[in-house]
Amino acid sequence: MYRHKWEPDVNMALPVGKAVCVGRNYVAHAKELNNPVPNAPLLFIKPSSALCGFGPETAINLSLGEHHYEAELVLLVGRKIDRSCTAPLSHIAGVGLGLDLTLRELQAELKQKGHPWETAKAFDGSGCITPFIPVNKDTLESGLTYQFWQNDTLKQRGDSQHMIFSMARLLTTIAQFFTLYPGDIVMTGTPEGVGALRIGDELKLQLEGSKIYCSKVVNQS
Repeated sequence: MYRHKWEPDVNMALPVGKAVCVGRNYVAHAKELNNPVPNAPLLFIKPSSALCGFGPETAINLSLGEHHYEAELVLLVGRKIDRSCTAPLSHIAGVGLGLDLTLRELQAELKQKGHPWETAKAFDGSGCITPFIPVNKDTLESGLTYQFWQNDTLKQRGDSQHMIFSMARLLTTIAQFFTLYPGDIVMTGTPEGVGALRIGDELKLQLEGSKIYCSKVVNQS
């Protein structure tokens, strides 16, 4: 079962809650999938059953269809954020990275029919999360960069300063609809460069100049 982990190790334990995810939060990513650029945050939820740790193996169930990676900056909620919260960034306890795994063909089919697309986004194991690094409001406001490699080829590079909606704006908007509790996470959207995973792929995620996390794609047994 997934548990929140910390890097470096700190004496903190938080329950595992929901993941509130943000779609199309980078202009170039919206354009690469021929989607309109939103004028407000596009939100969806992954349940706790969707969350797993990133590496050493990333298991995918090919019977569900082709899995696409979407590397994202992930915020860990340390204190409750609701609609009355005026400084939501100060309630964030940690920052990490994650892969929002997507069944792209199923998502396209569901969108074409006008149906909800949770089954393409919120299935078991669809949120692969690295350990978190303690963070403060000033660091979040100054901006964070991250990178994702597939088989040693740089595929995605994200910069929070390039988000359509800032982290503070995301948290404020989310809290108007969904109260965030300690242990909930926010997946803030992916930059351009998404693509398909293959069995045997070697994956790497790095937040700025910190530790590189590695994982190998395997077939889910």
